[in-house]
Amino acid sequence: MSDWNEFRIVLAIGRAGSLVGAARDLGHDHSTVFRWLNALERRRGVQLFDRGANQYVPTEAGAQMVMAAERLEAEIMALDRSIAGRDAKLLGKLRITSSETLSYRILNEVLEGFRQEHDGIELELLVDNRQLDLIRREADIAIRATRPHEGELFGRKIASTPWTFYGSRLYLAGREPPTDIASLSRHVVIGWDNGAVAAASTWLAENISPHAFAYRSSSLINQLMAVKAGLGLALLPCYLGDLEPDIERVHEPLAELTRELWLITHKDLRNTARVRAFFDHVGGGLLARRALLEGEHGGVLAAID
Repeated sequence: MSDWNEFRIVLAIGRAGSLVGAARDLGHDHSTVFRWLNALERRRGVQLFDRGANQYVPTEAGAQMVMAAERLEAEIMALDRSIAGRDAKLLGKLRITSSETLSYRILNEVLEGFRQEHDGIELELLVDNRQLDLIRREADIAIRATRPHEGELFGRKIASTPWTFYGSRLYLAGREPPTDIASLSRHVVIGWDNGAVAAASTWLAENISPHAFAYRSSSLINQLMAVKAGLGLALLPCYLGDLEPDIERVHEPLAELTRELWLITHKDLRNTARVRAFFDHVGGGLLARRALLEGEHGGVLAAID
């Protein structure tokens, strides 16, 4: 087999476990991927997947091809990073991934300053609460709330980011504010959708009575807007809630939910001119906003203007 596209198709189906998932990853419709797979199996004279109702499971031959495809992909990605890592020009595209809350509250104003200084660099921001794979070049740089543990990654810690509960003056008017964790369950609480896996979602499920939840959302920005509308209390990162003039903290920050904000890239890319410039400028811009990120909101606006 000499056609990398054949390996890409099998790898995508093997990873997704379905044609629909593979089609989404490949950027095609599932009927096209279905035709490609059938044509590939006819050419090779071998069945690569056992078909179920909604699941494709690799056969022995398929599993061998998936493993070979993973090795090929790793080699291609390594070569791509190695070539990109030698780029000394402040030109080209940078793919950055960040959470929706950081993008909404802080990141755009920092990126505006970066673009003024480096107008030859095109920025693509992937707003995603998932951790995109930097090793597979799903993004060049990540700004995420976890310390990098993979040996191939290089990171710079920016700040610690505490979380706590917020309520609007509209909601709190005439209500007794919560005094401890137990009393939060006597309020209306805004929660996450049932499929959420975020640490905040897990904490809410373990500490708040299910009867307290009257509204749920998969978006923290939407939860913020629900708090502002008076729908109830919500657990938010302090940098998101502290600058809103019509809501306030109703509890101390929860130590067990404090996260670390990191700026991360692959080691092979860290000396690329545009990546290095991003770390210097954007990393510095985020550090200048450290008081806001760490929940020290008094006088923050004056400090970062």
